[in-house]
Order: sequence, then C-alpha cells, then structure tokens
Amino acid sequence: MNIQKNRLLTRLVLKHEWQLYLFILPTVVFFLIFHYAPMYGILIAFKRYNIARGIMESPWVGLFYFRRFFSSNMFWDLMANTLILSFYQLLVSFPFPLILALMLNHSRRKGMNGIVQTVTYAPHFISLVVLSGMLYLFTSPSTGVINYVLNRVGHESINFMGKPEWFRHLFVFTHVWQHTGYQAIIFLAALTSIDPSHYEAATLDGASKMQKIWYIDLPSIMPTVITLLLLQVGRMMNMDTQKALLMQTATNLGTSEIIGTYVYKIGLIDAQFSYSTAINLFQTVINLIILVIVNKVSSWLSEESLW
Repeated sequence: MNIQKNRLLTRLVLKHEWQLYLFILPTVVFFLIFHYAPMYGILIAFKRYNIARGIMESPWVGLFYFRRFFSSNMFWDLMANTLILSFYQLLVSFPFPLILALMLNHSRRKGMNGIVQTVTYAPHFISLVVLSGMLYLFTSPSTGVINYVLNRVGHESINFMGKPEWFRHLFVFTHVWQHTGYQAIIFLAALTSIDPSHYEAATLDGASKMQKIWYIDLPSIMPTVITLLLLQVGRMMNMDTQKALLMQTATNLGTSEIIGTYVYKIGLIDAQFSYSTAINLFQTVINLIILVIVNKVSSWLSEESLW
C-alpha cells in the first residue's frame, strides 16, 4: 500500500513540477557524462593496461601497482610534500575570505566596499600561466622588483623560485592573493541573511563591532563556515597540479613534487597509465577518508555536518 502511495505521489510531483526537472536535466546529463561515466576507467588501476587490447581485455594484476607505489622511494616524500602543502594552504587561506567579509559587512563606507571587492575579486580571473609568469618576473634574482628592493636595503638577491624552502610560501600566499575576494562572496551572502534588528539591539546595549562579530555574525554564519571548511578538507590531497607544475623548477623539487605532479609525469609523459591511475585512486580514497572523519568530528562538536 505504501509503495503504491509513493508511486502516486511521485507521478503527481512529476506532473506538476516537470518544468523544474527539465531545467536541471542538462546539469544531470553533464555530470553523468563527464563525472560518472569516466569512473569506468578506474579498472585501469587493477590491470596491466594495454591500449591495443583495451580496458576489458587487459590482464588483471590486482593491487600490484598500489604495492609498487607504497614501496617506492618517492612515496613518503610525495605524501609529506602534499600533506604539508595542503595543511599550510588550508590554515592560511581559509580565514582570509571570512575576515574580509566581516570587515566589509561592518564598514560604514559602502562606496569603498565596492572598490575593495572589485580589487580583491579581480585577481581570481588571472590565469595560472600569467600568475606564474608574474612570479618569475617579480622574483627574478637579476631583474625582479622584489630583489631590487632587497638590494636597495643591503640584502643579497634571493632566487625565490629556485629554492625549495620558498616554494610553499609562494604557492600559498599567491593563492590567498588570487582567491580571497572571490571566496569572500559566499560569506558576504551568508551575512546578508542576518536580521538587522540583531545589530540594532546590540548597538542599544552598547556592543562594540568586535562583540557584534563574535556574538552575532559568527554564530549566524557558522553552518556556512563549517560546510565550506569540510568541502576544502575533502579536497586536501588534490592540490592545484597545474600551478605546482608551472612553479616547479629543477632545484625546488624537494618541496614542489607532490602527488599531482608525479601522476602527471608518469601518466601523461611516461605513459604509465595503470600506475598513475592507481596513485590517483589512492589519493581519492585518502580524500574520502579524511572527509568522513572530519565530518563525523564536526557533527559531534558542533552538530553541523555535510550529512
């Protein structure tokens, strides 16, 4: 009886709201074609893939390529470089959009807010190739403006792009500069949903701006903050491979060689398709495990979670 009721209800919903389902159909088709259909290629990680024989006809090798990666000399270096860079970027880059949004929300100069938003939002549209070119030009030991300033104050030139100890700092803080304005839009949108009467009551009680931020803004947008944090944690192992490759030099490989760049080199350059697929699958599984753990911890501590 319940099954018949559910079927009837489904038919009624489809009949009266078919326009909405038709509207989301292109998005569903897009995800099916470009996100779900390619998952068939995961089989390559468990086979000795041969292009001529195809995926199904290639011989099974089980976990051979996973064991090969775990026992390789590169495993621990790649894991360390990827995790350190991921945590570093998360800790540094996540607070900046939130701080910017809170500052703009409490700024009395609304005209200036538009200028600040435009200036901070614009770098998001700079391509990574252009950004990397700017880095090489600005940090050049001979002609870069940064080293020119250092020389003027009596400091020797530094080859920023060639030293491993500078790679992570440049990678993270250029990310902050490029994406802070864009990511702040989400927090600004969440702040607009706060009832203005809360601020008026706080003003009458003599609350300062910091008290309004601490007792009104942050509690109100905490679900948004936690959701965005969980989404970023779920992508921790997937660092920006294109940017890392563009910033990578022969002398900074000690810190710039991450899992993504290694997969690119052995997969597309060396054509080791099965090996690179196994490494990439391992990376995805680690992301999933981290996301599940952090989501569970978040549900315990704050009762906010993705599911």
